[in-house]
Amino acid sequence: MKAKTVDRKFDAGEEVVDQFDMSQARRVGTDPKRVSVDFPAWMVDSLDREARRLGLTRQSLIKLWLADRLTQPVSGGKH
Repeated sequence: MKAKTVDRKFDAGEEVVDQFDMSQARRVGTDPKRVSVDFPAWMVDSLDREARRLGLTRQSLIKLWLADRLTQPVSGGKH
């Protein structure tokens, strides 16, 4: 099926997902990218305690907290 046909069907409210092979689909911008951050020992200890309390890994806790913060609107002052 040509792109123009898919566009027309989509614009008409018709289902077009079944026209695609979703087994290879990926969301843009979700590929992992490694970063290195140095934390003071007390902070790592605190992160580890909180991660254990929640049954998470340190990495999962950091990702969860960062994602939560980054999806919140910025309040106050200029950044």
